[in-house]
Amino acid sequence: MRHDDDRYISRKAWRVLFTGLFACLLLACHSGDNTNASADRNGGAQPNQQVAGGNANHGKAAIQTLGCAACHMIPGIRGARGMVGPPLADFASRVFIAGEVPNTTTSLIQWIRNPQSIEPKTDMPNLGVSEAQARDIAAYLYTLR
Repeated sequence: MRHDDDRYISRKAWRVLFTGLFACLLLACHSGDNTNASADRNGGAQPNQQVAGGNANHGKAAIQTLGCAACHMIPGIRGARGMVGPPLADFASRVFIAGEVPNTTTSLIQWIRNPQSIEPKTDMPNLGVSEAQARDIAAYLYTLR
């Protein structure tokens, strides 16, 4: 079967195109104006996504207590200059978590609590983070843009 070069697009090209369009769509969905009262609770920082039951100030404290700074660079966290994991600056603007799943509240909480459930070969340790701590940490990460 012969394909005209002008009309033939490989499966790989379709996947790349689809992934790019999907990423743009997700980014467009997350870039709207999300003005609400949580800006006051989060020290003036306005998260792109709301985390039900999450408190960004408690999340900041949990990040310091759990030692996340040992592996990550995290804006607003004293001494967070780790070079093992990715820097978390502009986290709220990211489309994917761990390059695997869309950056949603549900996925982020799952990643924080049990990273191997999303990426089995990740070096990020399972720190035994509680549901409440994960919600608070997610609330803080969504203030980073």
